[in-house]
Amino acid sequence: MTRQQAVLFDCDGVLVDSEAPLARIAAMALRDFGIPAEPADFAPFVGMGEDAYIGGVAAQYGATFTMELKRHVYDKYIERCDEFVHPMPGIPELLRELRAADWRLAMATSADRVKAVANLRILGMEDRGFDAVVTGDDVLRKKPYPDIYLEAARRCGVAPGDAWVIEDAESGIQAGKAAGMRVIGLTSTLPSARLTSAGADAVVDRLDQVAGLLGL
Repeated sequence: MTRQQAVLFDCDGVLVDSEAPLARIAAMALRDFGIPAEPADFAPFVGMGEDAYIGGVAAQYGATFTMELKRHVYDKYIERCDEFVHPMPGIPELLRELRAADWRLAMATSADRVKAVANLRILGMEDRGFDAVVTGDDVLRKKPYPDIYLEAARRCGVAPGDAWVIEDAESGIQAGKAAGMRVIGLTSTLPSARLTSAGADAVVDRLDQVAGLLGL
C-alpha cells in the first residue's frame, strides 16, 4: 500500500508573489507612524512572521513594536494586496497536478491568519484546495522552529518523513529540515547558494520544476 504524501507550501514568495509588495506596503505603513523604513530593510526578517518582520525594522529605527503598528500594516496589506500581489507563476498548475496524484496539500505560513486569508483570496481559493492551512496564530514558535510544519503534517495525516516543504526563505528551510522533512528551495527571493546553505535538499528556479523532483 502506498503511503500518503504531502506538500507543505510556504505562502509569501511560494504561493503568491508577495515578498517585494509586502516590503513596499509595510514600509508605507511604518512611515505613517513616523518610521522612515525602506523596503530593503525587511529582507533579514523574511519568513519569521510579522512580529519579527515589522518589529525588527521598527527597532532598527529606535521605534517600539506595538499591536497598533502591526494592525496598521495588516490593514494596509489587505487594502493594497489586490493591486500588488499575484499568484506565483506555475502555482495553479502544480496544485492541480498534485491533487490529481492524490497528494495532500497544506499552506504553512508564519503570518497571522488575517494575512493568510487575504493571500488565499488572491489565489482564488479561500480555504478550498488545501487539506490544512496553518498560520502563525496556530503555534507558539514560528519559523525557524519546526512547529508550523509539524502541525501542517499532522493536519494532513502524514508522517514528517512523508512531507515535502517548498520554501523561499532561510528560516523556512531551517524549519522544514528541523521537522524532519525534505525541502525544496525556490529562488523567488534568495539566490540558490543561500537556499542550499540553509539546508535545502534541492533548489528550483521555477515551480514547474517541482513535479519532476516529486516523481510525478
